[in-house]
Amino acid sequence: MSKVCEITGKRFMVGNNVSHSNRKSLRKFNINLQTKKFYIPETDEWVWLRVSMDGLRNINKKGVLACLKDAEAKGIIKLY
Repeated sequence: MSKVCEITGKRFMVGNNVSHSNRKSLRKFNINLQTKKFYIPETDEWVWLRVSMDGLRNINKKGVLACLKDAEAKGIIKLY
């Protein structure tokens, strides 16, 4: 599985490690992904999602089904 949030579509960022002597080497900044189980009362089912903390805040604000529909409209995920 790739390290991509299923709600926001966030991925890792690329930057530099900078040493004391100011030499630079590439590195990755990974996002804070968590695997969570959510209940959707409209369809009466449980769903496992890999979400970032920003995606979790969006779910707490809007609700699971609204966030899933937004992610599908943006082309991040496909609902059945």
